[in-house]
Order: sequence, then C-alpha cells, then structure tokens
Amino acid sequence: MNGSSEPCRKRLDTYEISLPLQVRAQLIDILNQTLATTIDLKTQIKQAYWNVDITNSHNLHELFNEIAVELDLYIDLLAQRVTTLGGLAIGTARSAAGLSVLPEYPLHIVEGKDHVSSIAERLAIYGNLLWENIDRTAVLGDADTAYLYAEVSMVVDKRLWFLDAHLVNSVLQVSNQLAEYN
Repeated sequence: MNGSSEPCRKRLDTYEISLPLQVRAQLIDILNQTLATTIDLKTQIKQAYWNVDITNSHNLHELFNEIAVELDLYIDLLAQRVTTLGGLAIGTARSAAGLSVLPEYPLHIVEGKDHVSSIAERLAIYGNLLWENIDRTAVLGDADTAYLYAEVSMVVDKRLWFLDAHLVNSVLQVSNQLAEYN
C-alpha cells in the first residue's frame, strides 16, 4: 500500500494489544488510508478557505476554517490509533496524495457556491469511507477503531448537512431574485 518495498509498520509483535498481528496489520492499513484521505481533505478545504471571496462569503470562510480545525484533531486521533496498534502512521503530504480516495480539488473555482459544492462532494466521499471503515473494523473485532470512525462520521455528517443547507439557500436566493426580476 505504501508503494515501496519497505514495510510501513513497526514490529507489531512487541505490542501487548490483544488483537492478532494479522488483524492489526489490516487495521493499520485501513487507518493509514483514512489518515491520508483526512490529510488530503483538510488541504482541499484549506484551498477553499484561502480562495473563497470573503467579501461575499464570510460565513463560508469561517465554516471552512472550522472544518479544517476539526480535521486536524481527527488526523491526530487516527495517527495515534495507528501507533497504538503498533504501526507507523504515514502522514506526509506526498504519501497522503498517493493513498487518498478523494478526487483532486478544482483549482479554478472562486465562487462560494462552487467551493461549497466541491467540499460537499468530497465530504460525502469521506463520509462513505468512514461508514465502510466502521463496518470493516468492527468485523475485524476492533470496537475501539470502529467507535473512532463513528465519532468522526457524526461530525462529518453534521458538516455535510450545513453545506447542503447552504446550497439549498443559495438556490432559493437565486430563485427569489429571478422571481423579483420577472
């Protein structure tokens, strides 16, 4: 998964975790992919944060920053879980780009609604990854990691709801403007 011939984990047999070594290795791979995707998502949200027009979208600017700050916390929690299981957390920008499941962020957009739409699309993909990993880690017998995924998922779902509400409000505002114009 890491693209090199070197293993990307520590000596798992030196840790006193009750999960079998093979299961821990699978969990570490799952967590590292999520870690990479979370890092990628955070940088994409920062791209939107830096480039959204704050004169017309100050609330979006603040929302994007709040989401990025939350993702920083999840990055640390995911990395800590990897190391708790005896693995090596893989979190460089280069490794994140290679392991992330997210599409590249469109660099040409400047309109707030376009940033919202792009971020919502990526949060939905990320949310689906979290749900898949809740199930995958639960099947592997790691309730702690499944719980971590569930905790992150609840906040991501709430943020996605905020973004969806913003998109609906934008459509309603345009519709009202068109109705007033006619």
